[in-house]
Amino acid sequence: MYRDARMASPYFDTHRSIVDGIPLIVNPSSCREPCSVSEAASYKQRIMWATSLSYVVVILDTSIVNIALARIAVTFGSDVSGLQWVVTAYTLTFACLLLTGGLLGDRLGAKNVYLTGLLVFAAASALCGAAPDLATLVIARMLQGVGAALLVPSSLTLISIGYPVATERASAIGVWAGCGGMAMAAGPLVGGLLIHWFGWRSIFFVNVPLAICGAWLTARIPSASHRRSEAHLDLAGQVAAIAALGSSVAILVEGAKLGWTSTPLLAGVALAVTAWGCFIAIERRRTQPMLPPGLFRLPVFSASVFVSLVSALIFYGLLFLLSLYFQENRGWSARQTGLAFLPLTVMVAIGSFSASRLCRAFGARRIVAAGLLLYAAGFAGLLTLSNDPSYWRVALCFPAIGFGSGLVTPASTAAMMSTVDRCRAGIAAGVLNASRQSGSAFGVAIFGALTGAAQTHGAGVRIAVFLAIGLSLAAAVYWRVAVPANHDDIRLLEARRIDA
Repeated sequence: MYRDARMASPYFDTHRSIVDGIPLIVNPSSCREPCSVSEAASYKQRIMWATSLSYVVVILDTSIVNIALARIAVTFGSDVSGLQWVVTAYTLTFACLLLTGGLLGDRLGAKNVYLTGLLVFAAASALCGAAPDLATLVIARMLQGVGAALLVPSSLTLISIGYPVATERASAIGVWAGCGGMAMAAGPLVGGLLIHWFGWRSIFFVNVPLAICGAWLTARIPSASHRRSEAHLDLAGQVAAIAALGSSVAILVEGAKLGWTSTPLLAGVALAVTAWGCFIAIERRRTQPMLPPGLFRLPVFSASVFVSLVSALIFYGLLFLLSLYFQENRGWSARQTGLAFLPLTVMVAIGSFSASRLCRAFGARRIVAAGLLLYAAGFAGLLTLSNDPSYWRVALCFPAIGFGSGLVTPASTAAMMSTVDRCRAGIAAGVLNASRQSGSAFGVAIFGALTGAAQTHGAGVRIAVFLAIGLSLAAAVYWRVAVPANHDDIRLLEARRIDA
């Protein structure tokens, strides 16, 4: 590790420090003397606590809401379509605005944007809890998506700045992702208890004190920045991205209900094709695009984005598919369904916390590929779902899928962050997280469309599982081909040099 703790922190100089060749502007009032080892460690701990807490809030909110949908339907007299909007309003807004959130972090400073996102999320959560009708709840969920889109990419940027050493940064990202995995595992249980004791509104109110605590921790972080004041918002590209993602997901969700050849659906297809074409044309012509095409010329970056999208698509598609299977085919309650997922979600947390150590030992190139192969193996075991096997037969497949998911996310993220210039960390993190959120939205839409279009539920499940296996294997092959063979060797040599 750094022998001089001052070199590992933006505290190093009262005016300017240089980490990996990137100048970091530091607020002179934040530290008037070079910091000690304990101060540097405290600085990193505050970043770790603040960023992990925000990710917990974002993931916990997603998993808890699914448990509350039945109670929300009773309160507002909503149908299935209205409940879908409660879920998708958050996910789509989150995905559509992540790129702009990352760019704002690059332009205005990660700390400022991160703090703003936390406060917006807290206010939106309070509005969700106090919503008098379904329309207000949906609007508040969209505002939650705005807050999440600001804070998530900025959290990765703060980690990148606070942990300049590659091995330390990989460990921090592993903790960050692991906290998200733990939140996902605890979500169904926590949600069930809160709803049972305090009603469904409590699942939103619980976000408020957590977000305020995260804001307090963030406010105590010294102002270190990698700002790019020349960055400009790409409003045309943002509008095109919203239209493209929104129409694409709407087509998949409403296709079985409206009919795949109906006039409204064909109009939606035309809108989606036009919006995607406009988005690509806008980004190619802009001097400062929202999604810089040059980033995709980096093989590791492109592979990380694709792998993250596939991982989220098949994982959240699985959660949706099995939620319907357990509750509709077996008649289980929401609480029983949440307990049934524990072997899966707990392994996500274990895999996330193990990823950094495994990456140091074997390299991200091997670990991501192994995680995707675990995906394929786990899904292969689920092919018997159409025969209505016992729960334990299904649960035996969960550890491989959960552990694989836990490995893929932090390992691919660490690999990407190690190849992107620190001055573009915000937009790169935004692209990566946008791919994950888009993948989760498409996963629910695609898996739901497959099960709805099939003649029987069992046939739909079987088709969806085969699709998941194929995507896992394709992503594993692409990762191994796209990531240079010496990528792991470079990382391992760096780890040995630093540890020496």
